Amino acid sequence: MDRQRARLLRAKKIGVLLLNARELAGKSRRQVAEAIGVKTSKIGSYERGSQAPSLPELEAIAYFLGFPPEHFLGDELASDAPMPPTKPLPLPRLIALRQRILAATLRRERESTGFSVGRLARAAGLSAGRLRAYEAAEKPIPLPELESIAEVLGLRIANLLDSDGPLGEWRIKIHQIAAFLELPPELRDFISKPVNRPYIELAQRLSEMSAEKLRAVAEGLLEITL
Repeated sequence: MDRQRARLLRAKKIGVLLLNARELAGKSRRQVAEAIGVKTSKIGSYERGSQAPSLPELEAIAYFLGFPPEHFLGDELASDAPMPPTKPLPLPRLIALRQRILAATLRRERESTGFSVGRLARAAGLSAGRLRAYEAAEKPIPLPELESIAEVLGLRIANLLDSDGPLGEWRIKIHQIAAFLELPPELRDFISKPVNRPYIELAQRLSEMSAEKLRAVAEGLLEITL
């Protein structure tokens, strides 16, 4: 399968995931469009797969709908209710900022791996002019094209997700909540009680110690008990 056909198929899959997530979240296309600052027709084109959102747009849509952005990088439909965001964010402004950061990241990665614009464009199945526009943040990069570029550069899309900004902080938080909910009930109960916080902090400090320091602590405790 050539890259162009693969990207078209990928856009269709992303569209199905977006539609599924939006319906589970109980949001209309208009609400999503207003939240991220685009026309309602664009959200429709994303869901139909005739166009694909950029990664920053996908992060913003994921936040608004209450799903981790990683969900839209896979192939499985969601079945659980989303986890609504805790506060409204200026998503259009964050999208614009993330577009510039992503463009700079790609340019830096291309240069560090020794690719010229022309060589990377050919390998990714794009025109050199389009790649230059992406690197200059003049155009948003549709996710399927970003995936092609990342594959050539040896990058993982998950590593290009926001990790420092408000969207990244929320993403990390919902993963932490999900991990907490997967713990056995008795362990969740222990962790949630404020009286047990000193024990948790002690366990955290011990986990950060080297094997040599842990051995020294254990030997010290053994001497005390003998």
